[in-house]
Amino acid sequence: MLPITIGIVIGIILSLQSAVNSRLRSFIGSPYQASFVSFTIGTLFLAVVMLASRESLGVSGNIFATQPWWIWIGGLLGVIFLTTNILLFPHIGGVQTAIMPILGQVFMGSIIDNFGWFNSTQQPLTWVRATGLLLALAGIVITVALPDILRRRANGQSDAASAGNPWPWRLLGICTGALGAMQTTINGRLGLALNSALHAAFISFLVGALCLFFIVLVVNHGFQEIKRATGHGKPWWIWIGGAMGGIFVLGNAYLAPIIGTGQTVVFALLGQIAGGLLVDQFGLLGAKRKPVVAVQLLGLLILIGGVVLIRLF
Repeated sequence: MLPITIGIVIGIILSLQSAVNSRLRSFIGSPYQASFVSFTIGTLFLAVVMLASRESLGVSGNIFATQPWWIWIGGLLGVIFLTTNILLFPHIGGVQTAIMPILGQVFMGSIIDNFGWFNSTQQPLTWVRATGLLLALAGIVITVALPDILRRRANGQSDAASAGNPWPWRLLGICTGALGAMQTTINGRLGLALNSALHAAFISFLVGALCLFFIVLVVNHGFQEIKRATGHGKPWWIWIGGAMGGIFVLGNAYLAPIIGTGQTVVFALLGQIAGGLLVDQFGLLGAKRKPVVAVQLLGLLILIGGVVLIRLF
């Protein structure tokens, strides 16, 4: 039960991080600079934890010589995942921006496990686990997308925010989610190579922070907007999103080699959706309050049923 608990808890933490980073972004304005702040604070947080644990921040040259090149790109995949979500929103709307990457994560996680990609432990996709996967996907769609879709149809609205063919953007969202699942596996493999999930999380965040540093220089030509989040009247907790992200990446790097990418993704998504419902229900961390409806609880129960089939069979 410990891996299940960890997976759900880090998913809840990620949903809280989304609310924190959203508030930070509302003060800064630039999503890239807000993300840079989050990645930088997460890197510093993990560095402090490593030093407190008496782990070295450096990497042995032997690791570079003996390990495949792709174990170092987890942070880059995280930045792509984040940046693409920002680009998707104006083209396909909020609901589909949430659901398409989730579909990509769940499917790619199962494929990685089935074929043992990225030197992961092979876990064949049985019929029972496939049924559990379909139930989990149905639960995700019902919980995340169905309430808003029904509301928009009742009001005669479309979820897509702009005209044109939305399918290229939808496919891009699914591919983005697949990259997120790959990041989970890669960081898990890096943790094994470094013999430390904490060290792997630090490297991933460091790579992501460096990538965002150059993105901000190119897109915003500087970091001036960050000053908007400082000063009197700004809540202190807008600065802890990076630490939350660090805990999430650390948890993924720890769990993936133990229970596989597919199960890690599904448990984290279960926690993420449950945490998101709590944020919406109570308006936590400055989020707009959106009371949970019965159909969302039904979707959560279906998702839990799918998770049980995936985990126990």
